[in-house]
Amino acid sequence: MSKDKILITISGLDKVGIVAKISATLAQLSVNIEDIKQTIMQDHFVMMMLCDISSSKENFKLIKEELIKSGEELGMEVWVQRKEIFDKMHTI
Repeated sequence: MSKDKILITISGLDKVGIVAKISATLAQLSVNIEDIKQTIMQDHFVMMMLCDISSSKENFKLIKEELIKSGEELGMEVWVQRKEIFDKMHTI
């Protein structure tokens, strides 16, 4: 279901361990990564992830807070939003 899908965007200076830290946080929360795209532009790292939270025992708010916390530990900006909201925002 679309309500169980979230989009995560991570942005900041590239460094070792970004994907590992965010993936570990998701695994601890039982969140499944369905798709992942990343790029590096002049030392600036950007990653987008589509994830399914239906197997997690945690609610969206806690998942978002934990991801933002992991991002802060890395010195990265993290945005987490429900896919259904993202889709509605980008529908003409």
